[in-house]
Amino acid sequence: MTKDELITYWLDSAEANHASMLNMFSSGEYVWSLFVGHLCIEKLLKAYYVKEIDSTAPRIHDLYKLAIRCDLEMSEEQMDSLQYVTLFNIEARYEEYKREFYKKCTRAFTESNIKTIEGVRAWLLEKINN
Repeated sequence: MTKDELITYWLDSAEANHASMLNMFSSGEYVWSLFVGHLCIEKLLKAYYVKEIDSTAPRIHDLYKLAIRCDLEMSEEQMDSLQYVTLFNIEARYEEYKREFYKKCTRAFTESNIKTIEGVRAWLLEKINN
């Protein structure tokens, strides 16, 4: 794949995850909505990485570490958001965290965190498109 094809691949996959996040939220699948929201951000970071650094995106899921590898300038709020959203990957995936995470994922909690994901998404899309 060319560099442009790889960027398109990551962007298309992120967009599909974004749509799934919203659909899952609408259907009350709050835990998985946040998990897929994490995937959306991860893939946007990988698109940025391919665009700016190298055509082989790192195989890591920690959003903050991925952003560091992208050499992105970030505010404290953006750093905190990336670290927080990374927790959705861990808490939705691993059994020892799932029970508590399911209890935490009310509609209001999920809606609030989707707003965070949307903010990070907008920031990354702006970076990718510049």
